[in-house]
Amino acid sequence: MRYVLTVLAVLGVALGVAGIALGEADDSPGLQLLGVVLVIGAVAFGIRNVRGGS
Repeated sequence: MRYVLTVLAVLGVALGVAGIALGEADDSPGLQLLGVVLVIGAVAFGIRNVRGGS
């Protein structure tokens, strides 16, 4: 189960980076902010998952 959660965290980071890139191309600060929030959340979730936090 831990591997599935790690894969979801990696997908979250990938979607966040895509949101940042698309927001930059479209000059959309809202999409860039959502991408940054998604990346930060996914990284925090992934670290918590790897460390075994509850």
